[in-house]
Amino acid sequence: MYRRMSTYEKWTKEALIARVLELENKTKPHVPKSSAKELPTKRAKQMDFSKYTTRPVAIRFAYLGWNYHGLAVQKDPKTPTVEQKILNALYKTRCIPSENPLDCNFSRCGRTDRDVSAMAQVISLNLRSNLSLEEQRDPANDSRELDYLKILNSHLPADILAYEICLRPPEGFDARFSCKYRHYRYFFNARDLDVEKMNEAAQLLIGEHDFRNLCKVDASKQITNFKRTILQAEIVHSTGDLHFLSLRGTAFLWNQVRSVMAILFIIGQGLEPVDVLSRLLDVDATPRRPAYEIAWGVPLVLYDCGFEEMEWKKSAYTTLEHVHNVYHEHWQKMVMAETMLQVVSPFSQPLPTGRLNVGEGINPRSKYVSLFQRQFLESPEVVNERWLRKQDEKQTDEKR
Repeated sequence: MYRRMSTYEKWTKEALIARVLELENKTKPHVPKSSAKELPTKRAKQMDFSKYTTRPVAIRFAYLGWNYHGLAVQKDPKTPTVEQKILNALYKTRCIPSENPLDCNFSRCGRTDRDVSAMAQVISLNLRSNLSLEEQRDPANDSRELDYLKILNSHLPADILAYEICLRPPEGFDARFSCKYRHYRYFFNARDLDVEKMNEAAQLLIGEHDFRNLCKVDASKQITNFKRTILQAEIVHSTGDLHFLSLRGTAFLWNQVRSVMAILFIIGQGLEPVDVLSRLLDVDATPRRPAYEIAWGVPLVLYDCGFEEMEWKKSAYTTLEHVHNVYHEHWQKMVMAETMLQVVSPFSQPLPTGRLNVGEGINPRSKYVSLFQRQFLESPEVVNERWLRKQDEKQTDEKR
């Protein structure tokens, strides 16, 4: 039987594709280009925090600091900090109303700088609660409360871990002002260093001293009192050539521990006598700090923070798998670095001791200049006054 050929059967493949696309476009709703950006976008549903109770808590956590620009939130949100990660995790999980620390009465125990780690950092803040204020007081209701540690850790990177919480801190508890002491450790390879002299010098730190020559001055803080009390200071052997400075005090200045460690390294190398620390602590005889480079931040850790007796509790959901993964990753990198050294080093040359002049004293091949023959920095009073003057000038310019 004769079949009449369809019009489309005579078309080429390219013409058919063009026709299909034309028909598809006709079935789609036309959106003018001018109004395309005005289409409503789906927004995340906002939680009404006024419908919930909150409760003050204290959280103890640890972190490895070399991936962060310190603990505290920075003005630039693109700058990664430990607090930024924590606040973001709590906000995403609707535990706090915003990422602004002021909105949850946020307080930290000890502020750490870039590269510095912590093993027992503590923050206090107010979190959304499943319980009424009366129910919060009874420990029998804790199983009905939000598992804050589980929630927080599920949204934190592997190098930050919250591991203890106090659901009922003392009345008026503040992580910063309720802290009795801060305990730092600085780890180092002691090979080729005179540890006994370093330990002898460390004893000179104990007690109340003016540490203006053993810190950096932050003019924006306008600090005028540089006296701090050190409760304990000693060099402790860990294992093999590994030692650490154990330093415990009520409070610390900016870069104080790293400045102390820099001087101890110079003493350990025999480049300065032990009593150089006494001269630096005598601000009447030495009112200005000599120029010297502070020790590297990575080996420094805020090891512990001391508080009065509190009811600390671990989460039933505490996994260390991601911490083990971080450890294994760095162990593998260390193995590769050691392998590279073994391959490229001449067979007659021993491998380095591990003290690679990264903030650990002075390069023995460089000419050493005594601390008191160097240039002296400006006094804190001059630094503070110049900063205030610049602020006044800035305000004057803004009013014009």
